[in-house]
Amino acid sequence: MRRAAQEGLDALGPQPDLYCWLALGHAAEDEDDHDDLAEEAFRAGLALDPDHLGLLAGYAELCLRADSFETPGRAARAESLADRLKALAPDSPEAGKLVAAERWARRGYWDDLRMRAAVARTTGRDTEAQARALADDLASGGGSAGPVGAGGPAGRDAAVRAATLEELSGRWDAPVRWLGRNRTGAWVAASLLCCLTNAVLRQTGLVDSLSLWGFLWLVPVLWVDRRFAAVRKRAEARHLAQLEAELAERR
Repeated sequence: MRRAAQEGLDALGPQPDLYCWLALGHAAEDEDDHDDLAEEAFRAGLALDPDHLGLLAGYAELCLRADSFETPGRAARAESLADRLKALAPDSPEAGKLVAAERWARRGYWDDLRMRAAVARTTGRDTEAQARALADDLASGGGSAGPVGAGGPAGRDAAVRAATLEELSGRWDAPVRWLGRNRTGAWVAASLLCCLTNAVLRQTGLVDSLSLWGFLWLVPVLWVDRRFAAVRKRAEARHLAQLEAELAERR
């Protein structure tokens, strides 16, 4: 999206809509450098059209998630941007999205805890599905990945499946594949071993309370999650770059 927006700006000159897409593309990365570039694009777009709803909503969301200690100026701008958007179009989809972002910004500790638990469950399901698809591909000789160049979710899934086969099909990756396929059971076993190890350490007098040594049983499962997640992230990035390149060629 950033690439297409930048190419549009280079070809057509300054356009509020293109600045909006460019800014949203940077903001989606959720990294400090990209946040700075997103703010530059939002401000450039609003300089052309101060009432652009997409720019106001996107910039307000960026400011809402800003750290008030690291970027106090950006965080302080959230309220004025939100007020302007609600005054211009209180019933617009952009205003509704901003209200949801404001609720998220006001979330508490328990909301964060529930969200992290939900993310962990999603990651676990993704890892197991990815590992089982890898097992099927290895059993069939690697011919089940599907059309990697296709668009939409099917193309993304095929790209992830092909990348997983490429990166995790080696002999030394067998333990990773096994833990991925049996992730739920591995988590249960690791958790029980953590409790058992801590109980033994306390009973033997080696520690007085919970010890980090007991939690070492979780390291292999966490490492497997990271391996599969890293493959997914790289595959999705390559797939997106491929789609952008194909779109650029069609132009």
